[in-house]
Amino acid sequence: MAERLSAREIVALVADDFAEIPYPERQSKPDGPLAWQGYDASRARAAERTGEQESVICGTARIEGTRAVLIAFEFGFLGGSLGERTGDRLEAAYTYAREHRLPVVPLVATGGSRMQEGMLALTQLQRVARQSALTREAGLAQIAVLRDPTTGGGWATLGAGADVILALPGAQVGFAGSRVRPPDADPSAYTAEAQVAAGAVDAVVRPEELRRTLGMWLRLLARRSVSTADAPAEGRTTEAAPVPRHPTPHTEPAPVPAPLGTTGLPATGWDAVRRARSVGRPRAGAYLDAYFTHRAAISGDRCGGTDPGMLCGFGERGGRTIAYAAQTGTATRPAGYRTAARLIRLADRLGIPVLTLVDTPGAANDAEAERQGAGVAIADLFTTVASARTPITTLLIGEGGSGGALALAAPGATYATPDSYFSVIAPELAAAILKRPREEVEATADQLRIRPQDLAELGVIAHPEGRTLP
Repeated sequence: MAERLSAREIVALVADDFAEIPYPERQSKPDGPLAWQGYDASRARAAERTGEQESVICGTARIEGTRAVLIAFEFGFLGGSLGERTGDRLEAAYTYAREHRLPVVPLVATGGSRMQEGMLALTQLQRVARQSALTREAGLAQIAVLRDPTTGGGWATLGAGADVILALPGAQVGFAGSRVRPPDADPSAYTAEAQVAAGAVDAVVRPEELRRTLGMWLRLLARRSVSTADAPAEGRTTEAAPVPRHPTPHTEPAPVPAPLGTTGLPATGWDAVRRARSVGRPRAGAYLDAYFTHRAAISGDRCGGTDPGMLCGFGERGGRTIAYAAQTGTATRPAGYRTAARLIRLADRLGIPVLTLVDTPGAANDAEAERQGAGVAIADLFTTVASARTPITTLLIGEGGSGGALALAAPGATYATPDSYFSVIAPELAAAILKRPREEVEATADQLRIRPQDLAELGVIAHPEGRTLP
């Protein structure tokens, strides 16, 4: 079990200059809307014990220099449960964030909806979901921190509905709280670590690293992408600048990374294949390390899956924030495509340009991949790339295996390194379909015209050497 800090302790851990925002006044009936006997007395005892008047405190603060709206739950106040007055405070916080163009950071610790207020408490989830949706539509980032415990509707709205989800080690995280689960349920499934493995949480962060991690995410997401000249000086605080719902057509695209592998174009189609498949060729990690000053990863498709073969996140280059989705040379699984689509949709909403690195022999084609919806996941990524209004730039750094690779490529803005090829199908499989003997595979590779220079001549890529965009 993670250490249970109070609402004010967790705020002090991550932020400076916390100032509560005004809360609306609600006149409650004796013992609440249901006249639940003893409810007023329970609230009075909770207030005396915690020093708070409700289960949540909301205000503004600076996290590593970036101002944000913080929503901190007090679990000691009736288990951090949500009631009508909690909903009032949450709505006020989200409204304030939109009015002042600030990101929202929920620090969640809740057992769910408040029983003493019945369905009126449960409907606060709809209210919170509406506020979160309006904030998302306004182009403002939401970064949640899951404390112990995060269960019920608080997890299903403020937690799971955030753009980036962090969790404290050992925190209990799950829709079902500990007292309402089946008696034989595996408790390890209801942990922060299990949620990361299931693709529902991006990362587990130790308390001593939480301030720095939140600060990095806020710097990356809570500002518009700016040029080096417009970037804030080191140590200067930054405000979350207004972000339009969709970026303008003049948003500057991400520059193309310089090729890291061998120089000189491949002589034959099979030479291109051999170079792309070489174990010594630079992979996505090397490109991302060389490209970004620092970066932060997202993880998981929010549908129960992860794919280590698809690296997604946001990084900083020359004072600009750029999103990235990069294949690592393995067959991409459905969860990988869904994670990339999630990344691109978030970047599009925040007005952040996207860099994609293509490197896969193709989509995973095993039975489990089909059961996980491979076709639907690839289709969703194709649609996401096609409909994005933020600029997407693609660099082919290795194998480009059929539609499983093309789904991540930007039409009209795809470049290639000399160590790469792109093909409608692998040469070996093409030869097999055509019933050609094995010794004709290399000739088939030439016929497919898969070299970078062939792709440039065909108009599939913009330039065979991955030059920086003008």
